[in-house]
Amino acid sequence: MRFFWVRCFQNLAVLDSLGHVSRGVPILGLVWALDWNVIVTNTDNAAQETPDGPYQGTVLQVLPALVTGGVERGTIDVAIALKAAGFRALVASSGGPMTRELTRAGIEHIELPLASKSYFTMRRNAEHLARIIREEKIDIIHARSRAPAWSAYWAAQETKAHFVTTFHGTYNFSNPLKRYYNSVMTKADRVIAISEFIRRHIQEHYRIDGTKIRVIHRGIDIDLYSGENVSAERLIRLSERWRLPDGVPVIMLPGRMTRWKGQTLLLRALSQMSVRTVRCLLVGDAQGRDGFVREVEHLAKRLGVDGVVHAVGGCDDMPAALKLADIVVSASTDPEGFGRVAVEGQAMGRVVVAPRHGAAVEQIEDGQNGFLFRPGDAFDLANKLDYALEIGASRRQEIGAAGIENARQKFTKLGMCAATLDVYCELLKAPAASAA
Repeated sequence: MRFFWVRCFQNLAVLDSLGHVSRGVPILGLVWALDWNVIVTNTDNAAQETPDGPYQGTVLQVLPALVTGGVERGTIDVAIALKAAGFRALVASSGGPMTRELTRAGIEHIELPLASKSYFTMRRNAEHLARIIREEKIDIIHARSRAPAWSAYWAAQETKAHFVTTFHGTYNFSNPLKRYYNSVMTKADRVIAISEFIRRHIQEHYRIDGTKIRVIHRGIDIDLYSGENVSAERLIRLSERWRLPDGVPVIMLPGRMTRWKGQTLLLRALSQMSVRTVRCLLVGDAQGRDGFVREVEHLAKRLGVDGVVHAVGGCDDMPAALKLADIVVSASTDPEGFGRVAVEGQAMGRVVVAPRHGAAVEQIEDGQNGFLFRPGDAFDLANKLDYALEIGASRRQEIGAAGIENARQKFTKLGMCAATLDVYCELLKAPAASAA
């Protein structure tokens, strides 16, 4: 294990020699501050100069599937970062279209029925994972969901591999059995919480040594979510598809069509706004919830806002979509562990309005880089939307600029990957607690 730390400190020395940092600055801080390509180039050179040879650490991430979503995106981002930093990265799941991204990056995917919650399937998965850990010499197994986490936990106990989990949400625990099922996420050597809100939830509801928890916010691709990188052609294409009238403010709620995302709350807020000349876009796939879509349409008609509300379905160019908006709304009725809508909207320089609960309070400083409203309160949301429109374009640009700075300083993919690798680095100098 000492080779890993030799490597880390050589990385620090190389960067210091190039004038990027001062001596004594933690490696995590460096990675947050620098472009990932610089880190990759220098760590590879440092590894080649190691007298004992480069350390070949191997990390296996496990999750139910690779279809779509923030968990899946984070898994792929970390796998690519691991490979770029000179490690071997493997991912196991039941498959899905996002496996193509792993293939393009040259990262091995292992297909197992990890989406299954059957006890017997989970036990068989544990046997497969234990075999993979031995054959592939896995140092760390990192689980990102509960069912695969049980399989990973059993495999780690058997093989003495290090065990890491990422706690992505509050999870339902309506009875003691469900709470026990959820508790596997706390049995790891290190537990990554995706926000301070989730860290508090873990400590309030589960028995856990708080020193094992590391808060790592989810990160977004700042190059992708950059207004400067969205061409006029992309904006025109979407604007024409959605038939947006010139000069009419656009209020946008990105999110799949499901009740807790707050589409009906936004409709009630629209009906109470003083500013009536707006266009409201509900951007998100119904994913088979056609009944809820009809409910939204009927509610819009009953409230008299059907002429301004358009459910446009899914969008394959969210950066362009967000740039078309004047105001981006997150209206989730349940606290989110880390909603990406607010940060993506900020990164695109939009004014973001979100509920004052969950991780939103970590993302938005009310009145400075966005606005917060009382959760579930349509009247308060209406007031915040009115205010955001009435302050004028100049003030909205100031708030948008503050949002861009906030996203780039705190919520980048680079920072998330660097912090996660730092957790791996921390673990590899210590014995595995999960095997005890």
